[in-house]
Amino acid sequence: MLSFQELVTVIPVVLKAGNVPAIVGEAGIGKSALVQTVAEKMNAKLFTTVVSLSEKGDLAIPIPPMTEKAFVKTSAYGELADVKFGYTHTLIEIIQWAQAHPQQPIIWFLDEFNRGTQAVQSELMNLVLQRQINSLRLPDQVHMVLAENPDATMAGFETSDYGVTVGDAAINDRTVRLVMQADVSDWLQWAKSKGHIIGSVQRFIEENPQQLAPKEHDDDLYPTPRAWERVSSNLQALGELPADEQQRLRLDLLQGDLGVTVGQSFEQFVRQQTAGLTAQEIYAGDTLKPAVAQIFNEAGIDQQQSIMNSLIQQTDAYPLTEGTYASRFTTLLNLMPVDAQFAVALKLTEVPDLLERLYQAAQETPLVKQLYDQLTAIGLKSNVN
Repeated sequence: MLSFQELVTVIPVVLKAGNVPAIVGEAGIGKSALVQTVAEKMNAKLFTTVVSLSEKGDLAIPIPPMTEKAFVKTSAYGELADVKFGYTHTLIEIIQWAQAHPQQPIIWFLDEFNRGTQAVQSELMNLVLQRQINSLRLPDQVHMVLAENPDATMAGFETSDYGVTVGDAAINDRTVRLVMQADVSDWLQWAKSKGHIIGSVQRFIEENPQQLAPKEHDDDLYPTPRAWERVSSNLQALGELPADEQQRLRLDLLQGDLGVTVGQSFEQFVRQQTAGLTAQEIYAGDTLKPAVAQIFNEAGIDQQQSIMNSLIQQTDAYPLTEGTYASRFTTLLNLMPVDAQFAVALKLTEVPDLLERLYQAAQETPLVKQLYDQLTAIGLKSNVN
């Protein structure tokens, strides 16, 4: 079995040798993201066809006579009717791109290959192996990549129960099977480099690596790398809601992606990350409690953002035009990274007349002036960057 990064290295080797890689991996493991990364590494144009959505005859089904404009003629590869369905239009796009960019590699990714029927697989394999359909031949710069879910006939997947159509021996003999495994260090490296997986998800996987793609899981829904990506984006959107709504909706949202067992575990993890940081706790007493500041400082960026959003939503009960509240808010704001501070400043602009009221209060209250000056500085830094 190979990790994501290992496959990023080996797939171009297989393609350079003139062979066809067939990537085998569990659903949601990241096969599509892998091929996208390979295409970027090779500076290749990527075309994708989902084979499970295809029907027999999509490659060569007879069509009625059409006008001259409906035919695409090439100088080197023959001609083809521009039919707006099946593989035909994809082939036209590939040929046109090849003619316009003769030096650029092209990858045609046939996703969910063994979810297509036997007839569809056979039809496509003729194109993959012969690189020709009717009078049309594929340019040499076109490389084929297949992706499949495992089936019980594959070594190491004897208990798999995917609804796939098992490929025949001829198909297996003419492709290079590359088995992909979920690798925690690879995934975390990707999550941090891309920047769109929120901190709480990253930390949970760091502390619970077995939950990235657990072998033992609920029968219904369960975590996959793709599911964790959805969790991240869902929680970012959920963070825009008031704190009480977030708490009420979060568990059901998590279980919808991760299943009951892991959803409950991650919900508890998130609650621990934000324990005690309600507006009441932050604003209680004469000064900000050191323990509250420490919890906020140790929280992830996404959790800090959620807390600050909650404070902004409660400016009627805790107006930032009052020195005490402004001071606490400024203290927490300064604990955040610059990019996160800018996001908070943008959120404040959504509160009607708040910045104007802060400006007016700043003329008389030094602690409010500190907050207003800080928000102004954040805006200036952003413009400089």
